[in-house]
Amino acid sequence: MEYAYYPGCSLDSTGIEFNLSTKAVAKAFGIQLVEIPDWNCCGASAAHSTSHWLGLSLPARNLAIAEAAGLDVAIPCAACYARSKRAEVEVCKSEETRAKIEEIIGRPYKGESKARALLDIFHRDLGVYTDKNALKKPLAGLKVVTYYGCLMVRPVDTGFDDPEDPISLDEIMTALGAEVVPWGFKTECCGASLTACRPEVGFPMTEKILDAAKKSGADCIVTACPMCMANLDMRQDQIGKAKNVHYDLPVYYFTELLGVALNMNNKELGIPRHFVPAEALVNKIGQAKTTEGGEA
Repeated sequence: MEYAYYPGCSLDSTGIEFNLSTKAVAKAFGIQLVEIPDWNCCGASAAHSTSHWLGLSLPARNLAIAEAAGLDVAIPCAACYARSKRAEVEVCKSEETRAKIEEIIGRPYKGESKARALLDIFHRDLGVYTDKNALKKPLAGLKVVTYYGCLMVRPVDTGFDDPEDPISLDEIMTALGAEVVPWGFKTECCGASLTACRPEVGFPMTEKILDAAKKSGADCIVTACPMCMANLDMRQDQIGKAKNVHYDLPVYYFTELLGVALNMNNKELGIPRHFVPAEALVNKIGQAKTTEGGEA
């Protein structure tokens, strides 16, 4: 199975763990990810705030390159997916829009190459996580809360799951053997870039999610968004010290936990790179439990 691959700007920087784990698990299942040659930034989020046509044309150019190769595009980042899917939808909706965008990008794009969220591909297309024989280290005993963030499944015309109560990530984690803990913050906004430019606004949004995750009794948070990962992982210590709260909640990309279930090396998946130490928890998975009668 082959897809054009759009890593976007974050997967070689702040989201490098997502990039490492995505490539590792894709290779394990024989999925070919062909990085789009000469790809450009999708413009999230400044472009569409500045210019409607810039916001559509930047991601459309990437999609057009993939379309020329006859491939749909696998997109890990939620923001990149949201902007790319919007361009695809608008091009398919209006011939006038399509013609305008083709003029701007200087190449044809008919909307035939589809923007696909990596989470959606793993959940809907591949079904690899349902192959129990492939799971060398099922996530039995791991309690997780699934966090989609506000962009991945919204709005309705670009999302691939229920915008209020999505289940794709839940079903993947359940299939991997983890226990998905119910909570009401699956699609709450983490504050996004406001934690950097307006921390007085962004931090309370991140804090609310961390508090809910801690109260849920989950061992960790699992996500599919680099921005959400950055806020929930990187800001824990800063917010905790300000509020005199100790969170210590590991945050994982779903691809990292899939790699763990395949018994891949932590370093290969990028897990040692986390701000909140995340190796000890996954290292406990699969360890033999002892009872009075010996090994379980």
